[in-house]
Amino acid sequence: MTTQQPLARTPLGHAQRRPMHLLIIEDDQEAANWLIKGLREQGHVVDHAADGDDGLHQALTGQYDLIVVDRMLPKRDGLSIIRMLRADGRNVPALVLSALGEVDDRVAGLRAGGDDYLVKPYAFDELLARLDALTRRSGEAPPSTQLRVADLELDLNTHKVRRAGQDIRLQPKELRLLEYLMRHQDKLVTRTMLLEHVWDFHFDPQTNVVDTQISRLRSKIDRGFDAPLLHTVRGRGYRLSAHD
Repeated sequence: MTTQQPLARTPLGHAQRRPMHLLIIEDDQEAANWLIKGLREQGHVVDHAADGDDGLHQALTGQYDLIVVDRMLPKRDGLSIIRMLRADGRNVPALVLSALGEVDDRVAGLRAGGDDYLVKPYAFDELLARLDALTRRSGEAPPSTQLRVADLELDLNTHKVRRAGQDIRLQPKELRLLEYLMRHQDKLVTRTMLLEHVWDFHFDPQTNVVDTQISRLRSKIDRGFDAPLLHTVRGRGYRLSAHD
């Protein structure tokens, strides 16, 4: 359901935040694009679902630090998503976004298992502050700044990459590609997923930009090492894994 747009972003400084893996469940594409762009500019990795069924599937199968979910969605509403996550034992912090701002609406969101409730339209910096607060309140260790697959390591703060103790120099786009693959370790990642999440655009499906960058990345992280980590799943996409 189309909802009100968030308020314009008002920068409040440039405090560094720990990178997180976020899931945004929002059917308003314009609002979702605005939110995703802002969160990625903060250094976060963001996945998106445009309806309730897809959102629930991603929330149940992915590993997320936080979930931001619109209350009114096609196929399945946001509160039912949260209820099903809690029933499944998933305690990932969830922020509910909604144009419904009455006290009863906010109470219903929190009683459904939401950890916070933000009424639209909202300021982007308020959303960031609430996500920071949810991270602190979760009682869990803050998101790690280190990603590791076998002997391959990526430091999200310094952008340094090492494998088997050897430094590997990557270009910015290669770093972003590697980060996305590492955050989806052992999972199939399609070309479409990479185009949307690494390049932020919907490219012509016939483009070879993904294959070119994968080839360059593979030559740097696999060539000269004992076992390959970056695997091609013929006709489907790629998988970063220590397993064949």
